[in-house]
Amino acid sequence: MPDITGAHHAALTVTDLDRSLAWYTELLGLVELFGDDADEGRLRVLAHPDSGWILGLREYPKKPNDSFDEFRTGLDHFAFGVPDRAALAAWEEELKRRGDITFTPIVDTPIGSVIVFRDPDNIQLEFWLSPS
Repeated sequence: MPDITGAHHAALTVTDLDRSLAWYTELLGLVELFGDDADEGRLRVLAHPDSGWILGLREYPKKPNDSFDEFRTGLDHFAFGVPDRAALAAWEEELKRRGDITFTPIVDTPIGSVIVFRDPDNIQLEFWLSPS
């Protein structure tokens, strides 16, 4: 069977590209690699400087802008891995400090520990710590 090496990138459709670009770069420290503005939509590609992981943000101004809902078919959530419990706790403090991001406190589950939070389009995201 062929193998995979892990996740390379994710791309999210957003309602306001400029707002989401600022949010993801400020919160996660992502840097913009390139962008493209075409008639059908706008794109910005961001990367995490240390890991090289890539996030695409796409806006389609001529399409309906409904809200994200994890209960519809498609994406349920996306999880960002963290290296240890201290980093997870630091993310919890950072989200508290910001004050404008909806999130849960750390929840310990049988398969790991998690903080669930929302981006400006209500897309469900997680900071995830796998068990050691």
